[in-house]
Amino acid sequence: MMAGNNALQKPVQLSGDLEAVVGKGPMTRAQVTSKVWEYIKANNLQDQKDKRQINPDAKLGAVIGKDQISMFKMTAAVSKHLS
Repeated sequence: MMAGNNALQKPVQLSGDLEAVVGKGPMTRAQVTSKVWEYIKANNLQDQKDKRQINPDAKLGAVIGKDQISMFKMTAAVSKHLS
């Protein structure tokens, strides 16, 4: 069984805060992740010294918190906005 992979393909509902960053849901977790990264790159939110750290702006901060966060913790923070 490939249940693990299907979770990424299943469309999920997004919170309003997350929709402000990635656009209207529902979309798959894979799409959400990719759009969050597009937003980070478009707004230059990766730390200049350590690209693994994200410095959220106000919009992204509403989703992942206002403090700098590592890209690894960011995915878990974003997940809380999916249902």
